[in-house]
Amino acid sequence: MKTSFIKKSLIFIVALMVAGFMNAQKVRVAAAANLHYALEQIKKQYEHEHPNTTVEITYGASGTLIQQILNGAPFDFFMAADKDFPLKLQAKGATTGPIRTYAFGRLVMWSSETNLSKGLNSVLLPTVKRIAIANPIGAPYGEAAVAVLRKYGLYDNVANKIVWGENISQTAQFAFSGNAEIGFIALSLALAPQMKGKGKYYVIPATMSAPIEQSCVLVKGWERNGEAARFMQYILSAKCNAIWEEYGYTK
Repeated sequence: MKTSFIKKSLIFIVALMVAGFMNAQKVRVAAAANLHYALEQIKKQYEHEHPNTTVEITYGASGTLIQQILNGAPFDFFMAADKDFPLKLQAKGATTGPIRTYAFGRLVMWSSETNLSKGLNSVLLPTVKRIAIANPIGAPYGEAAVAVLRKYGLYDNVANKIVWGENISQTAQFAFSGNAEIGFIALSLALAPQMKGKGKYYVIPATMSAPIEQSCVLVKGWERNGEAARFMQYILSAKCNAIWEEYGYTK
């Protein structure tokens, strides 16, 4: 009798474990590097509210991520640093559903030592030997930095000082480590724990460089993982607004 009870108990426990495994979900996200700190907080919050779900995030330059998706990388959801890269992915037939804007980001200049009181013209200071910018081919914040320098006739004067980062995170690291006196980075990184209060930043005015519209889209094949759509809706919901605002994003 006792043996029978133990067997039934074990079967019940195994059944619960199998049910838990069957209900467990993983959302695989390809996300622009500027999102790292904000998105990690959102991930933590989401997993707390949905304990059977794991959010797995790969960060990188938006251009690099869409190439990975087009080459078959198993992502369910793409969060870009602009709207153009989701549109490019959509044009290739690699997405389903609408492209949605989740936040607007801002371009800033950041420095650990340089006085940025001259604003954009700070790049001309003789003490500035290196200027870090993310590769504009794949990184929208790098593209915005190059555009604003060209717009105000500064690019040709500083072109020989530029060191190119693979993505915005690497660019921020160049500035933070002192390998560049100035870095053009996302405001979200200037407000991140690693950099906040450890340097100075100058927000490029919206009249000079418009806020960057950052959009997301579900990657084709997500239908096999309905949790991806739920995570997308969460990203777009008011539940995340406080986190976006903490890192300088606007809706």
